[in-house]
Amino acid sequence: MPTLTCTPETTIGEIVAAQPRLARVFERVGIDYCCGGKRSLAQACAARKLDPATFLVLLEATADSGEGRPLVDAAALSLTALADHIEGTHHAYLRAELPRLVEFADRVAAKHGERDARLVAIAATVRELAGEMFLHMMKEEEILFPMVRAIELGQREAAGHCGSIAHPIRQMELEHDGAGAALVRLRELTDGFTANAEACNTHRALLAGLAELEADLHEHVHKENNVLFPRALDRESRVLA
Repeated sequence: MPTLTCTPETTIGEIVAAQPRLARVFERVGIDYCCGGKRSLAQACAARKLDPATFLVLLEATADSGEGRPLVDAAALSLTALADHIEGTHHAYLRAELPRLVEFADRVAAKHGERDARLVAIAATVRELAGEMFLHMMKEEEILFPMVRAIELGQREAAGHCGSIAHPIRQMELEHDGAGAALVRLRELTDGFTANAEACNTHRALLAGLAELEADLHEHVHKENNVLFPRALDRESRVLA
């Protein structure tokens, strides 16, 4: 792995795009590297009351040690291959996992909601997130990703009625922000996806599933916001030049 080269002014998205395994370090300290990927390291550290110089040393040590499970090197993929990867990996995961989590959340809320009102709010949030993500994936697969693939082939007419791929990208980024807010809400409602002594097995399975969902969505959104979208915009500008 190449040596980490960044400063406190480097954006979080750039750091994770260059060295995907460092996403785990940001996860551990609660720094959003997907929707918040455009913030500089200094800004992100300030928000978490961390010293950027010290955190940079931690990042460098992690990069040198090879710690953690590496993510797919999204930056090394072509636009088409990256879109295919997102569909085949993250979209497939969401289609399989979201219905299961909705079922678990509804069951837990129905059985234990009188004891803890938060369980009803959790179920409502999971159901809303699932509905939004299914619609979001449909728009990406039927509109945005075909445009990305066409632009990579140099097809000037790829933007079509949208005028520019920037318009659907902006809409997808706004929807990513909404999903990110739902994840924050779920983390707050579940005390960080932590089960208490009264939690039944279904409740514990729900919490474990929500923690996995959060990690996958963070990777998913990072690959789009910080890698696929900027590269697609750059490619479009060169095709239309």
